[in-house]
Amino acid sequence: MKSSWHSGLRCCRVACAGMLAAALWALAGGASAQIAITKHNLGTNSTQTNHVTTGTAEICVFCHTPHGADVTTANAPPLWNKRLATGATYTTYATLNTPSLDGEILPVGSISVACLSCHDGTQAMDNIINAPGSGGFDATGGGTNGLGYVWTGNVTAEGLMNATTIANLGTNLSNDHPIGIQYCGGGLTGTAVTVTGTCRDTDFNRAGVRTANINTNQVFWVETGTSDNLKTRTDLPLYTRAFASATGPSVECGTCHDPHVSDGQAGPNGQTAGATFLRISNASSAVCTACHVK
Repeated sequence: MKSSWHSGLRCCRVACAGMLAAALWALAGGASAQIAITKHNLGTNSTQTNHVTTGTAEICVFCHTPHGADVTTANAPPLWNKRLATGATYTTYATLNTPSLDGEILPVGSISVACLSCHDGTQAMDNIINAPGSGGFDATGGGTNGLGYVWTGNVTAEGLMNATTIANLGTNLSNDHPIGIQYCGGGLTGTAVTVTGTCRDTDFNRAGVRTANINTNQVFWVETGTSDNLKTRTDLPLYTRAFASATGPSVECGTCHDPHVSDGQAGPNGQTAGATFLRISNASSAVCTACHVK
């Protein structure tokens, strides 16, 4: 009886260990199947159209570095590994003089200039300040043509985003959603965790806007999904910038897009990421109607 019991226990342990291993493997697979399967994987192991064929199999290095990151540019993204000062002069949405434009538009900056360091097509995607391996540091990132990695896909020989793809926004941003623009036409400010003010344009969602102090910095966001009053990945972040009227929330590229997520990736508050790196699925235009009251 004792021997049989021990045999059964051993079998149970083996089976449980196997199931645990399978579960951990599934979790690991789920965790790694995020940015790795997206177009933002530019390394040699990428299955996407545009990637390097020689240079590096790393993924994060094309944007971030643990050492030697750019600290010369105000509001540079965390541990940013690319040159931000591309020298581009941008034409903004404000040049259209559309009567529907309520808020002030600032020069391109904040998180948006980081996105445009690839997506304006003015410098190579392998412009990397701290390249993998020893001795790869170059404060210029290799300049306009980057480090000279070999590319495949819809990319120029120098590694610039091909002008024929819509992902190359160019420097004329007048046909793109406004960035650096006051949320809801302006009027919102805040202290501590309380948003104050009234939208100058009532066709915007005011009730969903939240604010908090995180690491002494004030942040704003628009709640999506189940409201929890916590800033989460599937909320739409509004970036704090100094406008002529007051410091307040600004709409930037990163408001709608998260460069790290894959289409359908599960997130908090019952939300999933959408195609083209949208923070939430745009089914029923959910991204648009999170901010715009239509």
